[in-house]
Amino acid sequence: MKTGDRVRFLNAVGGGIVRRFQNKDVVIVEEDDGFETPVLIRECVVIDEKRISENNIPQKPVYSSTQDVSLGASTREAPTAPKVVSSDKPEYQYEEISGGERLNVYLAYLPMDIKNIGKCNYETYLVNNSNYFLFFNYMSRQNNAWLSRCAEIIEPNTRLFIEEFSKTQLNDLEKICVQIIAFKQGKPYSLKNAYSVELRIDPVRFYKLHSFRENDFFDDEALLYPLIENDTAVRELLISAADLQEAMTQKNQAEQPRRQLARKDTTPDILEVDLHINQLLDTTAGLSPTDILNYQLDTFRKVMEENKNKKGRKIVFIHGKGEGVLRNALLTELKTKYKHFPFQDASFREYGFGATMVRVR
Repeated sequence: MKTGDRVRFLNAVGGGIVRRFQNKDVVIVEEDDGFETPVLIRECVVIDEKRISENNIPQKPVYSSTQDVSLGASTREAPTAPKVVSSDKPEYQYEEISGGERLNVYLAYLPMDIKNIGKCNYETYLVNNSNYFLFFNYMSRQNNAWLSRCAEIIEPNTRLFIEEFSKTQLNDLEKICVQIIAFKQGKPYSLKNAYSVELRIDPVRFYKLHSFRENDFFDDEALLYPLIENDTAVRELLISAADLQEAMTQKNQAEQPRRQLARKDTTPDILEVDLHINQLLDTTAGLSPTDILNYQLDTFRKVMEENKNKKGRKIVFIHGKGEGVLRNALLTELKTKYKHFPFQDASFREYGFGATMVRVR
């Protein structure tokens, strides 16, 4: 079996063209509907050994997470660059869809056994809902540095399998970054920005069945994180982390934004905690109202546990007025789990009706 062979699946309906080999056991097959599917090599049979013409196969580099392609430190030959295509003779033909001139890109996570969620392995996919080819680099943050997990080209209006991971690897995926460059082959196109999108993945959501929902891209329920919607990045990284850290360090207390989980007030014994979700998370993409409330309550409990032995401490929880859902949930917690701690409305002059003060004694 080699790239370009047409195969059929032995134990399932369907088949397609072998595009590449993911590893020694798995091959990536492009089915007739344009989607690429990882399949065990032993589950495929070659039905046409004549290799399809190279003009019908897009040339694209494939990087795996085990390859080291840094300059001067390659452990194997680096992939070749995409082949330059003449505008008067396109190398690869594909069907464009209405509305596909705007980039819409999603990161998708699917449980491999929805009935054993929390115990099964998960699959990661990138969904390209546009008429553009996308060169992307999918990374996770480890030990204050980024680790590239997959760098590849995804074709227009397709989904691409990235990796399979177990529940023990969830903590390694808490911080994700995807860099994307869009282009077209063999035809003029509108220039798109280069994107660098960071996401914070909540591992708890992988243990909740309702996190995985029906969608337009998979037959199965999936957890979707939008990366780009209508050419706009969900959260674009514009400056380096080092520059941001230096700028924050140099600001004085009066100039610092209110984007801190907890900060000391002018009185040493008062701790102020803002529970508004936009102060706790960079993005709420994919979170339901229940998920948001649970995250706010978890933050409340964490602060209470950290300060429950600090006698004399006053803690002001800023929850806002709104419909009173978060406030009522906090009061329930205080009356049940922390009933030995007196509480009252915080200063109206400073917080209006949107804060509750708890005393530690």
